[in-house]
Amino acid sequence: MTNEIDYHVGKRLRRRRRLLGLTQQSLGEMVGIRFQQIQKYECGANRISAARLFELSEALSVPIQYFYEGLSEQKDVLHGAPEFIAPDVLSKKETMDLVRAYYSMDEAPRKHLLDLAKSLQNGGGDQPNLRLVAP
Repeated sequence: MTNEIDYHVGKRLRRRRRLLGLTQQSLGEMVGIRFQQIQKYECGANRISAARLFELSEALSVPIQYFYEGLSEQKDVLHGAPEFIAPDVLSKKETMDLVRAYYSMDEAPRKHLLDLAKSLQNGGGDQPNLRLVAP
Protein backbone atom coordinates (compact mmCIF):
# COMPACT_ATOMS: atom_id res chain seq x y z
CA MET A 1 0.00 0.00 0.00
CA THR A 2 1.55 3.30 -1.06
CA ASN A 3 0.95 6.74 0.34
CA GLU A 4 1.44 10.36 -0.73
CA ILE A 5 5.16 10.25 0.08
CA ASP A 6 5.71 7.27 -2.25
CA TYR A 7 3.77 9.11 -4.94
CA HIS A 8 5.81 12.31 -4.41
CA VAL A 9 9.14 10.43 -4.56
CA GLY A 10 7.99 8.70 -7.75
CA LYS A 11 7.06 12.03 -9.36
CA ARG A 12 10.46 13.46 -8.46
CA LEU A 13 12.12 10.38 -9.97
CA ARG A 14 10.16 10.84 -13.23
CA ARG A 15 10.91 14.57 -13.33
CA ARG A 16 14.67 14.08 -12.97
CA ARG A 17 14.77 11.19 -15.45
CA ARG A 18 12.94 13.28 -18.04
CA LEU A 19 15.08 16.34 -17.37
CA LEU A 20 18.15 14.26 -18.16
CA GLY A 21 16.47 12.87 -21.28
CA LEU A 22 16.65 9.27 -20.06
CA THR A 23 14.15 6.56 -20.90
CA GLN A 24 12.78 4.24 -18.24
CA GLN A 25 14.71 1.47 -20.00
CA SER A 26 18.04 3.29 -19.84
CA LEU A 27 17.59 4.27 -16.18
CA GLY A 28 16.62 0.70 -15.34
CA GLU A 29 19.76 -0.59 -17.02
CA MET A 30 21.88 1.88 -15.05
CA VAL A 31 20.65 0.45 -11.74
CA GLY A 32 20.15 -3.15 -12.83
CA ILE A 33 16.35 -3.40 -12.92
CA ARG A 34 13.70 -3.63 -15.64
CA PHE A 35 11.87 -0.60 -17.00
CA GLN A 36 8.59 -1.94 -15.60
CA GLN A 37 9.97 -1.46 -12.10
CA ILE A 38 10.88 2.15 -12.93
CA GLN A 39 7.27 2.61 -14.13
CA LYS A 40 5.95 1.27 -10.84
CA TYR A 41 8.27 3.53 -8.85
CA GLU A 42 7.29 6.60 -10.87
CA CYS A 43 3.55 6.12 -10.43
CA GLY A 44 3.93 5.30 -6.75
CA ALA A 45 2.64 1.74 -7.14
CA ASN A 46 5.83 0.33 -5.58
CA ARG A 47 7.77 1.80 -2.69
CA ILE A 48 11.47 2.48 -3.32
CA SER A 49 13.81 0.86 -0.79
CA ALA A 50 16.61 2.87 0.80
CA ALA A 51 19.26 0.94 -1.14
CA ARG A 52 17.46 1.43 -4.46
CA LEU A 53 16.89 5.13 -3.74
CA PHE A 54 20.62 5.49 -3.18
CA GLU A 55 21.36 3.77 -6.51
CA LEU A 56 18.83 5.97 -8.32
CA SER A 57 20.27 9.13 -6.76
CA GLU A 58 23.73 8.10 -7.97
CA ALA A 59 22.46 7.30 -11.48
CA LEU A 60 20.57 10.60 -11.71
CA SER A 61 23.39 12.66 -10.11
CA VAL A 62 21.25 14.09 -7.33
CA PRO A 63 21.46 13.86 -3.54
CA ILE A 64 18.91 11.58 -1.90
CA GLN A 65 17.11 14.55 -0.35
CA TYR A 66 16.21 15.67 -3.91
CA PHE A 67 13.43 13.07 -3.92
CA TYR A 68 11.86 14.62 -0.82
CA GLU A 69 12.16 18.29 -1.82
CA GLY A 70 8.80 20.03 -1.94
CA LEU A 71 7.10 17.41 0.20
CA SER A 72 6.36 19.85 3.03
CA GLU A 73 5.06 22.43 0.51
CA GLN A 74 2.82 19.76 -1.00
CA LYS A 75 1.35 19.10 2.44
CA ASP A 76 0.84 22.87 2.88
CA VAL A 77 -1.08 22.97 -0.41
CA LEU A 78 -3.28 20.11 0.74
CA HIS A 79 -4.00 22.00 3.96
CA GLY A 80 -4.94 25.32 2.34
CA ALA A 81 -1.68 27.21 1.92
CA PRO A 82 -1.52 29.33 -1.26
CA GLU A 83 -0.16 27.55 -4.33
CA PHE A 84 2.09 29.47 -6.71
CA ILE A 85 2.76 26.80 -9.33
CA ALA A 86 0.72 23.80 -10.40
CA PRO A 87 2.13 20.70 -8.69
CA ASP A 88 2.41 18.72 -11.93
CA VAL A 89 3.81 21.46 -14.18
CA LEU A 90 7.39 20.15 -13.91
CA SER A 91 6.34 16.65 -14.92
CA LYS A 92 5.03 17.80 -18.30
CA LYS A 93 7.13 17.07 -21.38
CA GLU A 94 6.64 20.62 -22.68
CA THR A 95 8.11 22.08 -19.50
CA MET A 96 11.12 19.76 -19.61
CA ASP A 97 11.71 20.63 -23.29
CA LEU A 98 11.63 24.32 -22.39
CA VAL A 99 14.06 23.86 -19.49
CA ARG A 100 16.48 21.86 -21.65
CA ALA A 101 16.36 24.48 -24.43
CA TYR A 102 16.83 27.30 -21.91
CA TYR A 103 19.94 25.75 -20.35
CA SER A 104 21.43 24.90 -23.73
CA MET A 105 21.71 28.65 -24.43
CA ASP A 106 24.57 30.91 -23.42
CA GLU A 107 24.03 33.24 -20.46
CA ALA A 108 23.16 36.42 -22.41
CA PRO A 109 20.35 34.87 -24.52
CA ARG A 110 19.02 33.14 -21.39
CA LYS A 111 18.77 36.49 -19.60
CA HIS A 112 16.97 38.04 -22.57
CA LEU A 113 14.55 35.12 -22.76
CA LEU A 114 13.83 35.37 -19.04
CA ASP A 115 13.23 39.12 -19.33
CA LEU A 116 10.88 38.51 -22.26
CA ALA A 117 8.94 35.84 -20.37
CA LYS A 118 8.57 38.12 -17.34
CA SER A 119 7.33 40.98 -19.52
CA LEU A 120 4.77 38.71 -21.18
CA GLN A 121 3.63 37.40 -17.79
CA ASN A 122 2.88 40.94 -16.62
CA GLY A 123 1.11 41.90 -19.83
CA GLY A 124 4.12 43.91 -21.01
CA GLY A 125 2.91 47.09 -19.29
CA ASP A 126 5.49 47.83 -16.60
CA GLN A 127 8.59 46.17 -18.03
CA PRO A 128 11.34 48.08 -19.83
CA ASN A 129 11.49 47.97 -23.61
CA LEU A 130 13.20 44.67 -24.42
CA ARG A 131 15.49 44.18 -27.37
CA LEU A 132 16.23 40.63 -28.47
CA VAL A 133 19.80 40.02 -29.52
CA ALA A 134 20.72 37.15 -31.80
CA PRO A 135 23.18 34.73 -30.17
